[in-house]
This record gives sequence, structure tokens and C-alpha cells, in this order.
Amino acid sequence: MTAPAPTIRVADLARAEDCARIDAFVDAQPGTTPFHRTGWLLAGADGCGQRAHYLVAERDGAIIGVLPLSDIRSPLFGAAMVSTGFGVDGGVLGDGVAPLAEAAWALAGDKGIESVELRGGPVPDGWTPDADSYLGFVRTIAADDEAEMKAIPRKQRAELRKALAQDLEVVTGRDPKMLAEHYRIYAESVRNLGTPVFPARLFREAMARLDADILTVRANGRAVASVLSLYHGGVVYPYWGGGTHEARGLRANDLMYFALMRHARSRGCHSFDFGRSKVGTGAAAFKKNWGFEGRPLVYASRSVHGPRTINPLNPKYAMMIAVWKRLPVWAARLAGPPIARGLG
Repeated sequence: MTAPAPTIRVADLARAEDCARIDAFVDAQPGTTPFHRTGWLLAGADGCGQRAHYLVAERDGAIIGVLPLSDIRSPLFGAAMVSTGFGVDGGVLGDGVAPLAEAAWALAGDKGIESVELRGGPVPDGWTPDADSYLGFVRTIAADDEAEMKAIPRKQRAELRKALAQDLEVVTGRDPKMLAEHYRIYAESVRNLGTPVFPARLFREAMARLDADILTVRANGRAVASVLSLYHGGVVYPYWGGGTHEARGLRANDLMYFALMRHARSRGCHSFDFGRSKVGTGAAAFKKNWGFEGRPLVYASRSVHGPRTINPLNPKYAMMIAVWKRLPVWAARLAGPPIARGLG
């Protein structure tokens, strides 16, 4: 007997009970990410001023599938309904793929949006898949520091040994002072890459709503590298990290990631998710040097006039990136958030 079609509704994220039911469903599914949690969607909405929508598929009163959506609008990059905004995953989870995807398309139309992006999860029939743009980098955390060192390729291991020989201090925590310290370093780091920095409130909201902490490397009492990591299902996600100009000579970033593996192990994590990187970029090569094998991430899109594309490798952004790298850090921190919140 064919199961009846599920009922699709938009969750009321202002109700704690609704959020709790969704998060309980997410936690019970295999292979989920923090980007499926209501806390991530709300952090993006409150931190960047975007609207959050959470579609729920139910049958006989029970949740059988979910699809978190962020309403992303930008005068520079256009508008899109994204699952999930500011994340690297968050597509359809559970059953009801077709009706959830159709509901997302209909909701986007109601909001005057002509493009929907699904990051991860199954590709709905009729949608356009993309498995060529991004690679994901995940591997198991070794049993101890010695085994972790052996898991790192020889060339990178030599760099790490130089970092370990430095007189550097590693601290972890969640307090506002560490968060402000992290944001200062992260803002400088992304400015150096020619990328607009997200609003500071996004980081505050993520820390408040998710299982997250900060690991910072200090030299002579000065913070030189820092990473804000998420934890979900036994996996650590070093999500927003960076270092100052001084960090390069000290190899502080190398120490930071090795120390995070140790810290995550102490928290009971079994895997290290190094995040996504564009195919053919230096970031992808850096992760490969650490012994991570890149695997294609499959995204899907549906649009009226073609999918929204935001690719820093596109030549039309080259001049913008070059100019951005020359901005004073204070100017980049001021001008970056209005642009970054539209990237999604």
C-alpha cells in the first residue's frame, strides 16, 4: 500500500516547541550537520538580517523530512532561497524530497525569488546538479598526537614540527573577550584574501545558539591565529578561522589546526571536517597537504534565468578583490558586513 503524501508546512521558528521537535528529528538522522539545526538558520537570520524559513514534512503528526531555507538578497549578487544560507550543507533531510523541493520552489516564487539552491542532500528530479565546483574534506581524528602526526604527510608534518618548537600558547573558551579577539583576527585574515567579513553579530549568534567554541594561538600574549569551531554528531567543524600576518612566520595556523584535533579528541569527537573549498584553489591544496582527500560536494539548483553564481575565481571579481586587499582593516570591517550578508 502506498503511503499517503506528507503534509508540508512552514515551521514557526518563534515557538521553542517547534524548534525542539525539528532539532530532535535532525539529531536522530544519520549524516546530519549543524547546518540543519534551527539554531544555525536563526543565527544567520539574526546575525545577517535575512529571513529564515523552515519547511517540515509530516505524516500522521510525525516529522518525516525537513528543509531549512534562508532568504538571501543582495544588490550585488541577486536573490536566492538557499538551503542553508552561510553554510556548506543543509539540503533535504529525511523523506519527502519531492514535495519539500516543490514547496521550496513555490515559497521562493511567493517571495519574488527566482532561484533556489540546495547544498547537499538528494537532488530532486528536474533540478540541476553541480558536483564540479566544491570539494569537501573530512577524515577521522587519530587516537593520539603521535598517530595524528603520522597521518599528516611528511612535508606538512615538518612544518608542524617547526610550529610546535615555537613558544606559542593555545587557549580555548567561549567568553565574549575571546570572541572579540577572534573576530579581530578573522577580519584581518579575510581582508588579506580580498573577501568581505561577515557581521560580528553572526559569530555571536552562532556561539549562543550552537555547540561551539574558540581556539586561539598566542605569541608573547598576543593572539595571532584563531578559529571558531562547531560541534555536531561527534564531528568538529573549524568553520571560521584565520591568522594575522605574523602568524605565517610563526606557523601559528599549523599549530592551531593540530591543537584543534587534540581539543576535539578530548571532547569525544571522532571526525574532523575541514569544510569545503573551491576546486583548484590554494585552500583545497592546503587541506590536501594535511592528508585530507577532497570529495565532490553535490549541490542542486532550480531557477528561472539560471543559477546565481558567486565565484571568486571569476575574472570580473579580480579588480574588486585586489582593491579590497588594500583596504585598512578598520575600513574592511566597516564596509564588509553589508556585502557579506548577501553572499549566503
